Amino acid sequence: MQPIFVLVHSPSVGPSTWHPVAEHLTAAGYQVQVPSLLHIGAGGPPFWRRVVGAVRDDLRKIPADSPVTLVAHSNAGLFLPAISSGLVHPVTSSVFVDAALPARTGPTPVASPELLAFLRPMAVNGMLPRWTDWWDEADVAPMFSDPVVRQTVTEEQPNLPLSYYEQHLPVPDGWDDHPCSYLLFGPPYDDLAAEARERGWRVAHLPGAHLHQMIDPAGTARHLVELTTTT
Repeated sequence: MQPIFVLVHSPSVGPSTWHPVAEHLTAAGYQVQVPSLLHIGAGGPPFWRRVVGAVRDDLRKIPADSPVTLVAHSNAGLFLPAISSGLVHPVTSSVFVDAALPARTGPTPVASPELLAFLRPMAVNGMLPRWTDWWDEADVAPMFSDPVVRQTVTEEQPNLPLSYYEQHLPVPDGWDDHPCSYLLFGPPYDDLAAEARERGWRVAHLPGAHLHQMIDPAGTARHLVELTTTT
C-alpha cells in the first residue's frame, strides 16, 4: 500500500506553503493531506497537543491501517515525534524539510535563548507579529518569486503568542522507529542537515531560500519521493 504524504507546515506560517507541492504529488499519483495548524495558538500551552490533534483530525477519514509519510517544514520538525507517536496510522517514514530537529532525548525547546531574546521585545500583550514581519525586507523578498503567492502567505500567517516559542516539546521514546531523512534548502539549516547525516539519515540538497518548496514545488516533490523510496 502506497503511503499517504502528510505535509505539515510550520505553525508560524500556513498550509498554503505546502499546496504547490501537494498538487505535484497528487498529479504524480500520490495521496496527499495538508493539515491546517492555523488555530493551534488559541488558548494557552501546551500547544503541541493541539498540533497533534489537528493532524489526527485531518486523517480521521483515512483508514487506520493506511500508512503515512510525515513531512515537516521548518519549526514543524520539532513536532514530528509527538505527531508520529500520537497517530493511529502507521508511520513508514519522516522527512524534515529545511527543518528544526527534535532533541535526541528529552524535551525539545521550540526556540533557543537567542531567538527568545530577539522575540520578547516584539511581543505586545503576549502576542507576536506575523513571522514575515520579524525580518527586514531584504531577508523576506528572496523567499517569494510571485507577489500573489507572497500576499497569500502573508495574509494567512497567524499571530502566535510568545508562550508558543517558550514551550518545550516531548520527544517520545521510539518515535523514530522508521526511516527518517532531511531535505536541505540552505543556510542556516545546513548545520541541521549535517546533524541529520550524523544520525544516519538520508540527506538531500535542493538549493534555495527557506520557502523554496513554493519556488520549486516540482523539485521538492521529486526529492520527497526519492527520499522515501527504498533503494
